[in-house]
Amino acid sequence: MSRVTVEVNVIAGKERTKSESGGGGGAVGNVWLRPQRDKGEPPLTRARIVRAAVDLLDEEGMERLTMRRLAERLQAGATTLYWHVKTKGDVIDLAVDAIFGETPVPDRHGDDPRQDIATLVNDWRRAMLRHPWAATVPSRQRPLMGPNFLTWMEFLQSALARAGLTEKRLNAATWALYNHVMGATATQSSLRLSAEEARMGQEYLERQRERYPTVAANQYISDDDWDANFALGLEFLLDGIEAQTRS
Repeated sequence: MSRVTVEVNVIAGKERTKSESGGGGGAVGNVWLRPQRDKGEPPLTRARIVRAAVDLLDEEGMERLTMRRLAERLQAGATTLYWHVKTKGDVIDLAVDAIFGETPVPDRHGDDPRQDIATLVNDWRRAMLRHPWAATVPSRQRPLMGPNFLTWMEFLQSALARAGLTEKRLNAATWALYNHVMGATATQSSLRLSAEEARMGQEYLERQRERYPTVAANQYISDDDWDANFALGLEFLLDGIEAQTRS
């Protein structure tokens, strides 16, 4: 894509390039699989872009992130920004990986693989809750492949391997833990239920108790103890992993 094309797209408000929309003759769509271009447009660097993107996302959310707004925040021209990142998707990929770089992975495993897994998963949850927009990223079309995330994944999978899982069972356990973290944090970050709405929801269930007796009896609407529910769900998963290693 030429710089002229980039400028036309920015003016028209079109933020998707050929690589994002599926065109471009099979161009690589993942920022981690393309060569980095950090030279040629100082003083703007990829690191500055990523920091500004994380700050913008923290303050205003995913919906407000555009290449134009990011360029304005950096006090740079859009053309200069596109020298370092080709698409908005690149920016999000880089920003998510930066989040995983905020909390270091332990230098070595402990004696108990289960404890290693629990520690990593809880750190992962806290990282997502510090940056609530990040929990919505897995709904996008590209896998997380940044170096910081892969360092976390290496620690997690090696702990699962030490626990006795291999091949298909190891990958299934990985995805179960991944989905527990990302699903729980996405729900906690996005669900906005006032005390009054929770009360009215529970009253509705009480009126429908004959139809939904178990749901009504277990406070489905009003139970917002996110920490306890996450911890207990993690225990269920870890118990299941241990059971698999004994089978």
